[in-house]
Amino acid sequence: MRPLQTMLFAYFLLVSLVGYGSEVINVVVWDEQQPAQQEAYKNFLGNEIANYLQKQSGLSVRSVNLTSPEKGIADNVLDTCDVLIWWGHVRQFEVTPDQGQAIVQRIKRGQLALIALHSAHWATPFVEAMKDRTMSNARALFKQIPSEQLEIKTVEPPRRYFAPDRDAQITPRYYPRKFPDGKTELVIHWPNCCFPAYRNDGKPSTLFTLKPDHPIAKGIPTKFQLPSTEMYDEPFHVPEPDEVVFEERWPTGEWFRSGMVWNLGKGKVFYFRPGHETFPVYKQPVALRIVENAVRYLGSRHE
Repeated sequence: MRPLQTMLFAYFLLVSLVGYGSEVINVVVWDEQQPAQQEAYKNFLGNEIANYLQKQSGLSVRSVNLTSPEKGIADNVLDTCDVLIWWGHVRQFEVTPDQGQAIVQRIKRGQLALIALHSAHWATPFVEAMKDRTMSNARALFKQIPSEQLEIKTVEPPRRYFAPDRDAQITPRYYPRKFPDGKTELVIHWPNCCFPAYRNDGKPSTLFTLKPDHPIAKGIPTKFQLPSTEMYDEPFHVPEPDEVVFEERWPTGEWFRSGMVWNLGKGKVFYFRPGHETFPVYKQPVALRIVENAVRYLGSRHE
């Protein structure tokens, strides 16, 4: 075999072994790192997830927190991030809507994807993402109205960081009102991004894989149990997801859509419900595998 042929053969053999165009996925794990986490995670919950992901092939992982420069979400961090994993709970308000929007705009451009875990249902970037999706849905619903004849007003939840009442109207919701001059006022009630009931008793839950062929469900049983977690109960006040991968149930009758995906422009958002910082959910192999699967799925799909 000639030298050039030998080199070409070696190149194509290498490509066949490692995969053509394979790239490292850059992951940032953001965690507010509250002291209560140390009941279950001696080195904080975010670091527990980051340490697991660092051991997996094809992933480059860094862990940041509220005490990091610019709260861990500086432009240079976000601009080199493919997947942002977010854990927040009692200090959500310390990340401003503008900072959340900076993340949302990157999601929409396909620069990064967001994975929100458990209490991050109220994390600023998740809330801003749900608002953005709500606005996109509203414009699609009322696209027949010319933009010059449509006035949009938005309404915040009556109380921020408070769970809605069981009988509260579901958010987001839309109220169009047409006036005699032909103009339409569309009132949009933003999603509360919460649910009417929770119970922090650490009892087990059972999860059902609704989409076993979904990449996020790769290697995950069709039914599995988490031995200790917090309970959330539907309805979850968010825009209808594009995909529901997992559903979670409790013996006392509560249930939750516990693995949801939304498309946002060219990017995606994944919410995974199980958790609470005082329970070692993210020491469970099945929970960590789902996070890893989500990282690989979301990190390989944006442009």
